[in-house]
Amino acid sequence: MKLATLHDGSRDGQLAVVSRDLKTAHMADAIAPTLQAALDDWAFIAPQLDSLYAQLNRGEARRAFDFEPQRCMAPLPRACQWVEASAYLHQVELERRARDAGMPAQLPMRLSDGLSDEPLLRQGAGDDFLGPHDDIVLAHEEWDIDFGAGLAAIVDDVPMGATPDEAHGRIRLLMLANAVTLRKLVPAELEQGCGFLQSAPATGFSPVAVTPDELGEHWRSGKVHLPLRATWNGHLVGQPDAGVDMAFNFPQLIAHLCRSRRARAGSIVGSGPVSNRDTTKGKAPPGYASIAEQRSRETIADGAPATPYLRFGDGIRIEMLDEAGKTVFGAIEQAVRKA
Repeated sequence: MKLATLHDGSRDGQLAVVSRDLKTAHMADAIAPTLQAALDDWAFIAPQLDSLYAQLNRGEARRAFDFEPQRCMAPLPRACQWVEASAYLHQVELERRARDAGMPAQLPMRLSDGLSDEPLLRQGAGDDFLGPHDDIVLAHEEWDIDFGAGLAAIVDDVPMGATPDEAHGRIRLLMLANAVTLRKLVPAELEQGCGFLQSAPATGFSPVAVTPDELGEHWRSGKVHLPLRATWNGHLVGQPDAGVDMAFNFPQLIAHLCRSRRARAGSIVGSGPVSNRDTTKGKAPPGYASIAEQRSRETIADGAPATPYLRFGDGIRIEMLDEAGKTVFGAIEQAVRKA
């Protein structure tokens, strides 16, 4: 099942069911007005949405219309909780090596295989997300604007102390994310000991959120096993496989979040930027899903970074294609604009 939220002038938009090929859609207002309303009563609402989805894919939905991603808000325009992880520890390792900092002592790990005892999670702002075609509006490009192409899971209610297996059964939807970071603001905030705030502006999400079963064999072991394509000003800069080098899968991330508290329906957990170790001998390199990763590689290799951060007017496209070359979530297409 694929779901989207369409602009209607309200903060939460209107829920729509979208066909598998992302060509047509149907309003779900007779079933649930918003995605949050559907998540709040998922056991009752989801079968009705799925029935409409089947009708839409058969061409039998009576009020179907052409799906336009430009009309989409984020699938959940605001959420009770947004948490982002650093599930791809290779990027963390690169950044620390570039700073000659080493890995933190509280993360015992075998860098050869990227394993660690506990995931890194940070609380983000869930009150205002960007739609897939919303501009990234900021005051200063001197803040070192970085994109962060990753995935995110939307969960149902998850009890405190849930195991990864229990958390796996609470994942309702998956989507793409562009978690923007203002890199120049990060060091001062970390020095204060309170983590990211000003350095983490609004996150953008894909046009549709999909149920895990839509991914078929590409959803296994709590990971999405497909390449994530990142394009910057029309140039493909990264195509890392999201199922490779993910040190912690989504069930593990969610279980860790719920170690000391419960998560409510509509909470979103992000993977952080996808990152692969470059072991593709004879194949195209995976590239990067955040500029910071590329700059870290350049610093390690040459002593200084060469790739600039985003400038006003730059465009970012993030998309995931299946083996047939068809888009799964639709594309995030955002331009950076001065406030």
